[in-house]
Amino acid sequence: MNRREFLKALGAIPLVFLAPSWLQRSWAAANGADRSNREAWQRTLLLLELHGGNDGLNTVIPYGDPRYYQVRPRLAIPREQVKQLTPELGLHPALEPLMPLWEAKELAVVAGVGYDSPNRSHFRSIEIWETGSDSEQTLDEGWLARLFARHPLPESFTAEGIVLGRGEAGPLAGGHSRIVTLQDPAQFLRQAELVRPVDRLTTNRALAHILEVQREIARASGDLERRLKQAAPFSAPFPATRIGKQLEIAATLMSARVPAAVIKVTHGSFDTHAGQLNQHQRLLQELAEALTAFRASLLQEGLWDRLLVMTYSEFGRRVAENGSQGTDHGTAAPHFFMGGRVKGGLYGSQPPLADLQAGDLRHRVDYRSLYNTVIQDWWGLRSNLFGGSAFPPINCLGS
Repeated sequence: MNRREFLKALGAIPLVFLAPSWLQRSWAAANGADRSNREAWQRTLLLLELHGGNDGLNTVIPYGDPRYYQVRPRLAIPREQVKQLTPELGLHPALEPLMPLWEAKELAVVAGVGYDSPNRSHFRSIEIWETGSDSEQTLDEGWLARLFARHPLPESFTAEGIVLGRGEAGPLAGGHSRIVTLQDPAQFLRQAELVRPVDRLTTNRALAHILEVQREIARASGDLERRLKQAAPFSAPFPATRIGKQLEIAATLMSARVPAAVIKVTHGSFDTHAGQLNQHQRLLQELAEALTAFRASLLQEGLWDRLLVMTYSEFGRRVAENGSQGTDHGTAAPHFFMGGRVKGGLYGSQPPLADLQAGDLRHRVDYRSLYNTVIQDWWGLRSNLFGGSAFPPINCLGS
């Protein structure tokens, strides 16, 4: 797809603004929000949701532990096929395209990520991950929505977050964040032409709010349209998969310098209860190929240092395979950071297969340590979003 075809197909609407910028500013001022760190938002976070619960044991494989082959006689990846990271751990062979990132020290693998009292429900566990709550705690807003309330973005930004594909807003939901969703790329330029700012004044507060939202949508769509038309084409092709298309749009947004702190993409479903081998192989291969093209495009634009990729998923899978050549809902799993400022390597520690909890892995790293890595080390913000000091950042980012 060339850039002209891409723009014809792109289209950023439906645009979903949960609050216009004037309301966000008013709320932030009333709640003592900090605007001191303007430089923080020059770096972008790409959230990569592995929807459905990715099988961590067949992603980062403990090939050095014979128990792995004992509990997974049909699903275990043969030792000779594993892409070795250490003498004990290695990547699924479908992730071989990511090995250059590992060798370039641009891929950090954080092993054993989870939380206390794990929940195995898709709906509840992803809610925990996306709000940043304890297992028994219920929060109404995503962790990023709460962060942006405390640390508002510059007023010139198009939105706090852009959600690509058909994924949910997740960590961006709730509060007063402005979110742009690009669910149907073929609609954007056509619908953007229909959105026009309204200048009519009114003393009706409800109507004034509606008109302000319409003005925000017009401003955002106009800004996106203008920037995207100026973006240069990429030399590397993207795969024609859903995740490939999402990451191509993400790369274009970065290339066009669209001001947003977060871009969210979704890949899956990783809910591999049956016939896992082929399904998981395909999902990981699609992911690796798309990420490789994404990295190449950002390197071409000189933007790889300005972006941090972080994966998340509601849970891992059970240690033992089931009777349907699949795996059921589990607990801890590894997650990835990628980017030009990542200090690549292995972080956390692999949960031992000899010390299980009711047949599941015991987590070694609380998932909120990943979030604090983003908040404190990527964006340089002082924000005790999760309370206390129990979730230290992972020391995997350079300056």
